[in-house]
Amino acid sequence: MSYPIDVNIRTENSMPKPSEISNLVIIGSGPAGYTAAIYAGRARLNPIVFEGLKMGLPGGQLMTTTGIENFPGFPTGIMGPELMRLMKAQAQNSGARLWMEDVISVDFKQRPFTVRSAERETLAHSIIIATGATAQRLHLPSEDQFWNKGISACAICDGGIPRFKDVELAVVGGGDTAAEESIFLTKYASKVHLLVRSDRLRASKVMQERVLNHPKIQVHWQTVPTDVYGNDWVQGLKLKNTVSSVEQDLTVGGLFYAIGHKPNTALFIDAIELDPTGYIVTKGKSTATNVEGVYACGDVQDHEYRQAISAAGTGCMAALEAERWLSGTGLLQEFLPVSTPEETIENDVIEFSLG
Repeated sequence: MSYPIDVNIRTENSMPKPSEISNLVIIGSGPAGYTAAIYAGRARLNPIVFEGLKMGLPGGQLMTTTGIENFPGFPTGIMGPELMRLMKAQAQNSGARLWMEDVISVDFKQRPFTVRSAERETLAHSIIIATGATAQRLHLPSEDQFWNKGISACAICDGGIPRFKDVELAVVGGGDTAAEESIFLTKYASKVHLLVRSDRLRASKVMQERVLNHPKIQVHWQTVPTDVYGNDWVQGLKLKNTVSSVEQDLTVGGLFYAIGHKPNTALFIDAIELDPTGYIVTKGKSTATNVEGVYACGDVQDHEYRQAISAAGTGCMAALEAERWLSGTGLLQEFLPVSTPEETIENDVIEFSLG
C-alpha cells in the first residue's frame, strides 16, 4: 500500500486498520453521484454515498423537475423524481451504501481523507465530489408557488414541453446564456420576451446580433420582473422599468431564468482548487482535481453543458478513474457484493448474439 506524497500521512499510531477505511466516498447524488455509485458498486469498491439532506436535496436538481424528455431510454419522457428513484435503486442494487446525510466538513490534507457528517466520521482513500450547482433565483413573491409550473432555470431541459409550445414566453437575463436560451425557445414559443435589467446586452457581439435581428424575440430594456401570477400555471408577469419605475403586466405562459448558476462548493473552498466562479477545476478531459485521489463530476465542475446526461457521463468517468487510481496505488480493497438493497427494480433482459 503506497500513498502519494502530496499530502501528509497519518502516523503509525494514528493509522486506522485497513478495514476501517473505505475505498471511496461519493459526496452528493443526482445523475452524477448515482452513476458514479453504480459503476463503483459494480467494481466492488463498496462505495459510500452521502446523498445530502437539508443542505443538498437527495437526487439533486432533478427532484424539483417535472417532465424530462431528453434523457435516453424514455421515449415518452419521465418525471425527474422518478428518474432519480430508479437511479438510486440501481446504485443500491450495485452495492453502494447510501446515507441521507449532509457532509459538514472534509479533510484532504492527510491520508486517508476524512469526511464528516453530523452523524459520523468516515475515512476514505478516494473521494468523488458530485454536489452539483444551484440555479440563481430572483426570489419573486410567488416564485416558489410557480417553480416548475411555468418557471424554469433551464430552457434546454424544459423548453420543449407541451405547455410551452405556441405560447409567449419570457427570459430574464442579459448575458450569453440568456441570449442562447431566448433563441432556443423560438423553436417552440410564438414569441419570446427577453427582459434585460440594463440598457444593453452583456452577450457576445454575435449573440447580440442574433437576438436583436430575430423576428420572434422582443427585448425589453431596463426591465425586471417583480412577480409572477396565474392559477395552476404561469399566466403572466408583473414588470417594472428600472429607470421610470413604471409597472405593467405581460401575458406569458412561462418564465425562464438565465441569470447563472452557483456551484455547491462552499464545503471545498480551502480544500481543493476552484476557478474564479467557484467551480471545481479538473485536469484536461479527466475528472481528476489538484488533489490526487479526489475527483469531481457533474454540474459542480461543468458550467457549460449542465445536462442530466452529461452529468451522468462524468459520474461514470469519475468512478472509472477512481478505481484505476486505487488499483494503481495498491490501496484497493475488493468487497464481495451484499444483496441487501432497499428496493429492487425488475428488468426484462433479452439476450441476443451478433453474427
